Amino acid sequence: MQNQNDNTPRLVSLNDAAKLTSLSRTMINRYRGEGRFPVAVTLGERRIAFVRSEVVAWIEERIAGRAAA
Repeated sequence: MQNQNDNTPRLVSLNDAAKLTSLSRTMINRYRGEGRFPVAVTLGERRIAFVRSEVVAWIEERIAGRAAA
C-alpha cells in the first residue's frame, strides 16, 4: 500500500506514459483505441492523463507475459 505522504504523482500525462512505457504517443493512442491500454482520465476538453498505477500494472503485465511466451 502506498503512503499517502509520498510525492509520487497519481496521474501521469500522455507524454509521461510514453516515457514510462517506451512507446510513442501515437502507439499509445492506437492501443487505447483497441482497448489494449489503460483508460484515460479526462481532465478537460483537450487534456487527458492516466492513473500511474494502472500504467505500471500494464508494464508489469508485459514483463510477465514474456516469461509465458
